[in-house]
Amino acid sequence: MKSDLHIHTFYSDGVFSPEKIVDTAIDVGLQAIALTDHDNVLSYKVAKDYLKKQNKEDKLEIIQGIEVNTLYKNYEVHILGYFMDVTDSDFQELLKIQQQARVKQTKEILSLLAKKEGIRIKFDDIKKQVAEGGSIGRPHIAKAITSAGGTTSVMEAYSKYIHDDSPVYVQRKTVTPQDAVEIIYDAGGVPVIAHPHDLDIAESLIKELMQYGLRGIEAYHRKHTPACVEYFSSMAEELGLIVTGGSDFHAPNIMNGQIILGKNFVPEWVYDKLIEEKKRIDMA
Repeated sequence: MKSDLHIHTFYSDGVFSPEKIVDTAIDVGLQAIALTDHDNVLSYKVAKDYLKKQNKEDKLEIIQGIEVNTLYKNYEVHILGYFMDVTDSDFQELLKIQQQARVKQTKEILSLLAKKEGIRIKFDDIKKQVAEGGSIGRPHIAKAITSAGGTTSVMEAYSKYIHDDSPVYVQRKTVTPQDAVEIIYDAGGVPVIAHPHDLDIAESLIKELMQYGLRGIEAYHRKHTPACVEYFSSMAEELGLIVTGGSDFHAPNIMNGQIILGKNFVPEWVYDKLIEEKKRIDMA
C-alpha cells in the first residue's frame, strides 16, 4: 500500500490543515497516511471526520500518529508513535507535560527577547499561528520575530535567536526518549525512532530504547541518502525492528513549486510491516 507515515499539519508546525492534507494525499495517489504532529493528536479526528463527510473512506486510510520531541544528553530525539490508545491515562499525561513545557519555553524566550533585544512579541501572536490546542514551537517564534521586524527573514531569526547558544534561547524541558517510547508502547502503540541520521549516537541509543519497547527505525526519510536508508534498514533487520518512512511533510517546496507529500518513495511493504507489528503488540 502506498503510504506516507510522517506528516505534519497546522496543529503543530505544518502549514496545511488536516483537510488539505487528506485532499493532497488522495491527489498524489497515497492509500495510507499517518498524521504525526509534534506532541498532540488533534488533527486525526479532524481528518477522519472530513474523509467521512467527503465519502472517500475507501480512498485513504488515516493512521493515528504522533511525533514526541524528547531530550537525551543534550540531543533532541524525536519518537514517532502509531496506533496508540490516545485515551490511555499515561499517554494523556505525556501530552499535558509536553504542552506545558512548550508554553513555558515560549514565554521565557519572549521575555528574554523583550529584555535583551527590545523585540516585543505577545504570546497570542505565537498561539494564533497554530490551530486551537495545537503545539507551538520554534518555527512559530521565528516567524513572530520576523513579523515584529526583529529580523528580515525566518532563517535569520533562527541563526540569531533560536538556537542553544543564543542569549535569548531557553531549552524546552521535555520528557526523555525512554519515557516516550515506554508510554507509547504501554498504550498499545508502535514506537519508532524518527530520522536517526540526525543523531551520531543513533545505534547505541536505538539499542537502549529497545529495552523500553522501541519497535522501529524510520529509515526512509527525505533527508536520508540511499546509503543512509541502507544503513538503517540493515540495522533494523539485525536488531529485529521494523522499518518505517515518510516525507516529514511540513510545507510545499516553494523553490520548485512541488508538494513533496508522498514523494519519499516509501516501499509498499513498509505499511504491511507496521500493521503486522501492531497486531503483534496487541497479542503480547
